[in-house]
Amino acid sequence: MKTTRRFFLSGAGAIAATAFAGAASAQDVIGDILKSSRRGNWDDTFDARASEGGKVASNLPIFSPQTVSYIEQAVGRYQGIVAQGGWPIVPATKKLKLGVVDADVEVLRKRLMIAGDLSLNAGISPAFDTYVDGAVKRFQARHGLPSDGVLGQYSYAAMNVSAPVRLGQLETNLVRLRSMSGDLGYRYVMVNIPAAQIEAVENGRVVLRHTAIVGKIDRQTPILNSKINEVIVNPYWNAPESIVRKDIIPLMRKNPQYLAENSIRILGPDGNEMDPTTIDWNTEDAAKFRFRQDPGAGNAMASVKINFPNPHAVYMHDTPQQSLFSKLMRFDSSGCVRVQNVRDLVTWLLRGTEGWDRQRFEQTIKSGESTPVQLADPVPVYFTYVSAWSTGDAVVHFRDDIYARDGVDELQISSAL
Repeated sequence: MKTTRRFFLSGAGAIAATAFAGAASAQDVIGDILKSSRRGNWDDTFDARASEGGKVASNLPIFSPQTVSYIEQAVGRYQGIVAQGGWPIVPATKKLKLGVVDADVEVLRKRLMIAGDLSLNAGISPAFDTYVDGAVKRFQARHGLPSDGVLGQYSYAAMNVSAPVRLGQLETNLVRLRSMSGDLGYRYVMVNIPAAQIEAVENGRVVLRHTAIVGKIDRQTPILNSKINEVIVNPYWNAPESIVRKDIIPLMRKNPQYLAENSIRILGPDGNEMDPTTIDWNTEDAAKFRFRQDPGAGNAMASVKINFPNPHAVYMHDTPQQSLFSKLMRFDSSGCVRVQNVRDLVTWLLRGTEGWDRQRFEQTIKSGESTPVQLADPVPVYFTYVSAWSTGDAVVHFRDDIYARDGVDELQISSAL
């Protein structure tokens, strides 16, 4: 286990000092696994209750006192698992899936049982049966992976992170969650960067959950607190200087028609449009000017932009590249946050802003005119970094530590593959 940046906030000593509380239950689980029957594929006692804990899906906000309580319980449970030796490494050499009979499935069953994804009643067997299929899907859902029941490289990588490292990740994120468990507002939006997910919270419950695209490793989405105060329908897109330098200038060197093909205009210091042919694209001179893209279907922000004051000049927005939301690793932006089904979120944000129901919003999009709308009641927004949390008994969520803020190289799964 590598700890090249720092170990954990609580440290290894804290694990040893507090492990006793969860050790008994972990010992019971591991002992029962070793003694469990070697059940075959289709048993008369088969039922759908193959997992030990509750459902993975939840409308409980990540920022809530209940989540803090649940993650504290998870820490105790994982301390017990660590004290009893953790879980076995599952050989990552085969594509294990429903119907396969292989000795590695026995190891997989033990791994899933210790973490609470598979009931002890499922027994130890080399058969990848429906018990195991359901448990693998549950494990994948807890780790933000496609719940297809097939063991591939990302599932193996997440599964074979050691128990001590997962415990340290829980302890690190417990500190983060405790700092955000106060009064965040009756309505608020939370962007969780490692999960690439957005929660719209109202009255202590998640009313909308959106898939997001967040910043690349070298163009990270910042941590911030602000208030959403404006929505721009059919926005102009003003390219940040960083994108002009890193993207637009190189693209213009390859294709002099790039700006015209993408409806991007260059505006000089006086606000007047400039002819791209008057600029030497072999230098960095273009970075001194303003690049503005017209509203429309090809606009980088598509139909809508969500504004909030912040020193990083970031915002939330729609995108014409909807296919990106289906990617497993959604770290593709230059720091801003793209929102799937953004019109639902905007409709929720504009509730209470007189005259702006869903119908008018959609009609304004169709008009193609850039229209700024001030929210009557600004909504708090929190960009945060939570890579581990719990939504109930034995339902512990983990995500890739994409920006390497948890202190252990082993948790940067996607960058290591």
